[in-house]
Amino acid sequence: MEILINTDNNIDGTAQMIAYFKEETKISFERFSDHLTRIEIKISDENGDKSGEKDKRCVLEARIKGMQPIAVTGFGNTVEKAFHAAVDKMKTSLDSTMGKLKTY
Repeated sequence: MEILINTDNNIDGTAQMIAYFKEETKISFERFSDHLTRIEIKISDENGDKSGEKDKRCVLEARIKGMQPIAVTGFGNTVEKAFHAAVDKMKTSLDSTMGKLKTY
């Protein structure tokens, strides 16, 4: 499973931050790793230099083998909160999608 991380001009994508997000992503989606080819993480600040309530946005896009990609968006006051909100949404979405694929 490949993990790609992109930030906009308002977010400082330090090596430490990227390493943290990659490790958290790998742990969070380990049980889906046989089905996922790639996860893209796109982090942005909606208001730029201005502060605001839940102005950080994280879009996660998961590419599942043989299927259309699934994308979810999480918002938060910090980049970490937005990331974890998106991870929680993606887990729910993947659980639902993978559950529909099971044959009984």
